[in-house]
Amino acid sequence: MRNKKLLALQQLDRRLEPFLGTEKVTTPSEGWISNIRNSLNITLEQLGQKLGMGKTGVKNLEERESKGTISIKYLKEVGQALNMKFVYGFVSNEGSFENLVETKAYALAKKIVSRTNQNMALENQAVEEKHLNQAIEELASEIKKDVRKTIWD
Repeated sequence: MRNKKLLALQQLDRRLEPFLGTEKVTTPSEGWISNIRNSLNITLEQLGQKLGMGKTGVKNLEERESKGTISIKYLKEVGQALNMKFVYGFVSNEGSFENLVETKAYALAKKIVSRTNQNMALENQAVEEKHLNQAIEELASEIKKDVRKTIWD
């Protein structure tokens, strides 16, 4: 039977696959609401009417978005008012969540094995580089398989 934690990671990667490449999209400095509104030639009053607020309220939303303090709830409402769908998600810097766990597991394994080897070196029992790397790989594989919580420390 496959490892449940690794299976969950693979399922997460599949669900978020459509987001791959979106990390290259840059947010306009004025924010998306203002950028889209101006590009579509919609006035503050017109958008405010669709949202049930005045132009000052819309301007406030645009400012909050550009500062990063707007709520997801309001972004969804603006999307609906503009006949658009607001989407959000996360993209791993490592290309996939499975790769992220693998990278973190390897870093933890290297830290553990290196610390152990350093203690052994103090007692003149240091391990050869070849065996050290093998120990790191084996421990990383074990840590990844269990998706240990300690990889996030």
